[in-house]
Amino acid sequence: MLDRLDHALRARPERPAVLTAGRSGAPRTAATRGELAELADAYAAALHARGLRAGDTVGVAVRPGPRALAVLLALWRLGLRGAVLDPGAGEDVLRARLALARPSLVLADATAQAVAGWARPLARRARLALPDLAELGPVATVGPRLPGCAPRLDADAPRAGVPASRGTDGDAVIVFTSGTTSRPRAVVHTRAGLAAGMASVSALFRARPDEPVLGGTFFVLVPSLAQGAPVALPARSPRALARQTHRLRVQATYLTPPQLRDALRAGARFRGTVWTGSAPASAALLARVRRAGADRAWGVYALTELFPAAAVEAGEKAAFDGDGDLAGAPLPGVETALDAAGQLLLTGPAARDRYLGEAPDPWIRTGDRARLDGAGEIVLEGRCKDMVLRRAENIYPGLYEPALQVPGVELAVLVGVPADDGDERLVAVVQPERGSGPREIRAALAEPMRRMGTARPDALLFADIPLSGRSRKPDRAAPAALAAARLSGGRS
Repeated sequence: MLDRLDHALRARPERPAVLTAGRSGAPRTAATRGELAELADAYAAALHARGLRAGDTVGVAVRPGPRALAVLLALWRLGLRGAVLDPGAGEDVLRARLALARPSLVLADATAQAVAGWARPLARRARLALPDLAELGPVATVGPRLPGCAPRLDADAPRAGVPASRGTDGDAVIVFTSGTTSRPRAVVHTRAGLAAGMASVSALFRARPDEPVLGGTFFVLVPSLAQGAPVALPARSPRALARQTHRLRVQATYLTPPQLRDALRAGARFRGTVWTGSAPASAALLARVRRAGADRAWGVYALTELFPAAAVEAGEKAAFDGDGDLAGAPLPGVETALDAAGQLLLTGPAARDRYLGEAPDPWIRTGDRARLDGAGEIVLEGRCKDMVLRRAENIYPGLYEPALQVPGVELAVLVGVPADDGDERLVAVVQPERGSGPREIRAALAEPMRRMGTARPDALLFADIPLSGRSRKPDRAAPAALAAARLSGGRS
């Protein structure tokens, strides 16, 4: 798919590739197809000139858009492995992830570097944090360079001798998920697996040339552009996104459920087909999207380890009257199974190859309890792993709970409390040591919680935490129920 995209961009270089929204919501061309191909060529030449070769790892901290897509194309062409670095993960978590991935070079735009430098105070308010640039290792700036940034990636490097695409062997991308700061966990997708996932998206949604698609993920950008459709990046604010949906005549839209809810509250109107995933999408939300003008609305069940896995249309989901949440039929090539505890297992050509540092394993343990109905459709029945899903972001308590163990804290857990329409609030429940008071503990937790980035809790509660089982682990159900009761009563 990425090879096809490279050829497709060069076939009609004058046509728009990536669109952004102006203040009125009217589309503006951020990059033509030819400009995107030229940028990818320049990045590939610059990386090759720095001595990077197939199999090397490159950290990527670049905002979604033309530059990030051009970086992906350059890495693909050279057979390099990209490690996605999220400034919202928090400083300590990012340090641990960098130590695991050990990139030969980090590519960062000026915004990401500002988070680690002069704009750190502003970034903290937005729950963004990077370690100091010196801790990242060799860094090169992608895009405009601001004072204090690393040197720019050389856009004028010689292009002679840069190899052509390497086919479908080897690793393509590392995406970090769960684990702890002492042992991070990262999903590794091979080139063949990544290509299979994008081909699956392409088959699910066949874009018509020259008609815009609204969406910001690589799994939207690549198949759409390969089929000749320009892609509009969603505006960040709900009001601007609503104006964008009014002004842009799209054939299809892909937004997360939180983005959809915010856009609907701001008065968005939709056209064509709307797809949503990365978080639970209720039948009620899909029905609201239909009432807002969409011809069809689909919920997509997807994981970092396998994208996409299943899909369900609004009408089918509304007609489902059984227990649980209908996720739909597995997509072609996706195989399902249940383990002894009822956990859903998935495999297929687009499945991740392995977790970094671990042996390959064809079956993905989703952490979701499920059943398979008579037609083979997936019905989800809740989660069996510790994970909180807030605004389409997976937050793993084990990554952040150690930071809560400050002096005066005997025990601390992070739990999710159901909010509206499938979302959750993240709550820190802390059990003080005898003789310690809430005031000093709150003060001691201020800095560790700041360092948690976008995983910073929505509320901090003090309570005794029951233990259970032979290992006397915290019984997470009890503090979660307590947090739900207190928050509904307005106490914190």
